[in-house]
Amino acid sequence: MTLMARLFALPVHGYRLIFSPWVGFNCRYQPTCSAYALEALEKHGAFKGAVLAARRIGRCHPWGGDGYDPVPGKEEDRP
Repeated sequence: MTLMARLFALPVHGYRLIFSPWVGFNCRYQPTCSAYALEALEKHGAFKGAVLAARRIGRCHPWGGDGYDPVPGKEEDRP
């Protein structure tokens, strides 16, 4: 993970440490939004990972979807 991606991951780690136990574990998606954000930052770097995480969090509302929603792979990993 790049230095910038690690900096972007700090608020996610803070959320998981402080707020997540209070909010509860009732996420609509698998993996959870915070796990998705960390994986997206690790796979895609700071900027694209942050965009993917923001899109995922934007879909997390009562009228949004649910179920299994993995982080997409990198372009060079696809055939």
